[in-house]
Amino acid sequence: MPQYRNDPTLPEPLFPGSHMTIDDDYVFLSGLTVVDIQGGETVLGDIREETRLVMRRIQRTLESAGCSLADAVRVDVHITDLDEIRMMDAVYAEFFENRRYPARTCTQSPRLYGGAHVEITLMARRPGKPDDTSS
Repeated sequence: MPQYRNDPTLPEPLFPGSHMTIDDDYVFLSGLTVVDIQGGETVLGDIREETRLVMRRIQRTLESAGCSLADAVRVDVHITDLDEIRMMDAVYAEFFENRRYPARTCTQSPRLYGGAHVEITLMARRPGKPDDTSS
């Protein structure tokens, strides 16, 4: 049975949803912007700093569920200007070791909540769960 959790260090979601859903195999994180993070407004408008702050919060949220970014299998990134993708990518890449990046989609979304410039959603496989390698 899935568990629906909110991160106690983040404000309650303003939408009808949870910060994360955890099932037997995966952790699913809702999209996160700097506007969702207390104090995040101070970096609003700088895609590098917004990405860094969101990725750090994602790291902490995953840790609260017993996971790490090494467990990430899927990421969706929404940015307001695809011309800034290389700046966002440079920061994003810092959070993954040995070029072990999860599958990812990046789209341009002209309006993100609160005027943010990047929103990131993530899915991670819970540690200790064997991969299905059968053919």
